[in-house]
Amino acid sequence: MTDDEVHDVVGVGLGPFNLGLAAMLDGVEEAVDAVFLEREPEFNWHEGMLLAGTTMEVPFLADLVTLADPTNPHSYLNYLRETDRLYEFYFYETFQPPRREYNDYLRWVVETLETPRFDREVVAVRWDESEGCFVVDARHPETGERFRYRGANLALGVGSRPQIPEQLQGHPEDDVFHTANYRYNRERVLGADSVTVVGSGQSAAEVFQDLLQRQSDRDYRLDWLTRSDGFFPMEYSKLGLQHFTPEYEQYVYDLPQSVKDDLIPDQDLLYKGIDPETSAEIYDLLYRRSVGDRDPDVGLFAMTEVRDIDADDGRYTLDCHQWQSDASFAHESEVVILGTGYERPIPGFLEPLEDAIDWDERGRFEVTEDHRLAIDVPGDVFLQNAEFHTHGVGVPDLGLGCYRNTKFVNRLLGRTVYPEDSDTVYQNFSVEQFVEHVPNASRAGDGEPTTEPTSSDD
Repeated sequence: MTDDEVHDVVGVGLGPFNLGLAAMLDGVEEAVDAVFLEREPEFNWHEGMLLAGTTMEVPFLADLVTLADPTNPHSYLNYLRETDRLYEFYFYETFQPPRREYNDYLRWVVETLETPRFDREVVAVRWDESEGCFVVDARHPETGERFRYRGANLALGVGSRPQIPEQLQGHPEDDVFHTANYRYNRERVLGADSVTVVGSGQSAAEVFQDLLQRQSDRDYRLDWLTRSDGFFPMEYSKLGLQHFTPEYEQYVYDLPQSVKDDLIPDQDLLYKGIDPETSAEIYDLLYRRSVGDRDPDVGLFAMTEVRDIDADDGRYTLDCHQWQSDASFAHESEVVILGTGYERPIPGFLEPLEDAIDWDERGRFEVTEDHRLAIDVPGDVFLQNAEFHTHGVGVPDLGLGCYRNTKFVNRLLGRTVYPEDSDTVYQNFSVEQFVEHVPNASRAGDGEPTTEPTSSDD
């Protein structure tokens, strides 16, 4: 089926960021012709990790629209109003809603919009010079039916996918699997005699917590391994959270790429650690389980890399290396659950545009300041969560989704539809910003000596 219309924007992928763009476009006065293509048959956000009791790590204000336009009908508060849950949420008295309810909110927004198209797997995108637009070819994943869409601009929101290191692959998917599939495999896991969770991020912690809560009913051995320095909490202080702001994003973007490549990996606890509440609940459960000198039958071991997994008659032997003491050991488990993170590969459907795209020296996208792909065609390609290497740790954060989509909508419409927030934090990040705001500070002349940094401000 060919859609002959040239849309103002064709969205590829429908996660929270592109869904937010669809919702914000739906709220403007001008008629914007948009369509958003999603390969799944219906909307669900991280369905394999929608565990009972888990909550969002951001406040409900980080919904699809509120930080750009609190009056938008696609807000979380309006969802509560329309589903008759506003008073219940009022007495719930917490900013972080249940994750399952946030997913229900996103599905509610999808149902109110006319622009999403499901069962549309994009297979190729090219620029048609004669028509002056992008041509997007898609197929129905089940039937193979073909579709073609045209767009003056693109919004790429294909998201990330579970990452399993190559040396840990090749085992039955119901025995060794990523945390993203935990809920689908939970019944099989609960029937095992031993379970090992690998990784120390929030997903691994939630899986471990869920298994710890159920352990007394099923009587399996439960272990938790991570190559990280420890089972540390994510940075969640109010001053620390100012790294997820437009100002810090701008500061990171202005740094040389080599500096960014050194900086971003060292900021893992800003986005990879464990929610402090989850950490506390795990400890409290272990404490209660150990009352009366009882053994909770649990092991936690950090600084340990799982280098390989060998299979033997339905059991798995993990080749482990404690890197700090340079000691190796073997660990057996019937089930292994891998919280080994996510990756964002370059989508294969962009191959027809490969020669037009600007790439950096490491084969990554070159990205403009306002989150567009640097590409040698007249149309814009808006990037949703593909510019981590250029804009920093705030890129995957739901709280900055509205800010990024504000830039996209304003550029599409050629006017300031939504305000582009600035001066949102009490902290300064760049020298220029600090000197501008502080009356007794001035910029030193070029070439003047500066003091060496110290390890402490004491």
